[in-house]
Amino acid sequence: MKYFFIFAMFLFVAGCGSDYTPEQEKYIEKIEKLREAKDEEFRTSPSSPFNARTKVPFHPLNYFDVDPGFVFESTLVEYEMKDTVKIFGTKGEERKAVRFGYLIFSYFKALYKLNVYQGTTRDGQVYYSIWFTDATTGEETYGVGRYIDFELNPNPQYIYTVDFNLAYNPYCAYSPDYSCAIPTKEDHLSIRITAGEKKFHD
Repeated sequence: MKYFFIFAMFLFVAGCGSDYTPEQEKYIEKIEKLREAKDEEFRTSPSSPFNARTKVPFHPLNYFDVDPGFVFESTLVEYEMKDTVKIFGTKGEERKAVRFGYLIFSYFKALYKLNVYQGTTRDGQVYYSIWFTDATTGEETYGVGRYIDFELNPNPQYIYTVDFNLAYNPYCAYSPDYSCAIPTKEDHLSIRITAGEKKFHD
């Protein structure tokens, strides 16, 4: 059976400084407010990685400037064979995840693929996630990789927004109390994703 993605494109045309449109300015303000709210939650919440067993001094999270040029749209292509694959955690433990499907996006006339994984929490809840590494990994960004949350829509023609400005570090980036899934070689993007969260620790 063949699948077709409708399109993969910039949701916004990249701009800079005063070249941003009013729509882009509004979008940038929205993302900056989300970042401020996350800082406050991480600083004060008892469930924050900074308030875990090993106390980690808090400072505001580090980010690239919000860039509307790293927002894309794509349909989800489901794998016909949804293989269960081994994913290792940062403490060396083996995990399992289902390689559910993938998204395609276009960046400077080249196509790139993002896998979508299906997992199950300890209490049996199913979730979906994107994790990736790119050419900034280990330099400006966390050495294990970054994640993007994904919410599955039942409509197979649904057009998803992939926003790299929302790419975030897993909890193990802040505290040794946590282990997180390590993206596979198949999840590497050969380009520099200069959007989303940077390293927390120098």
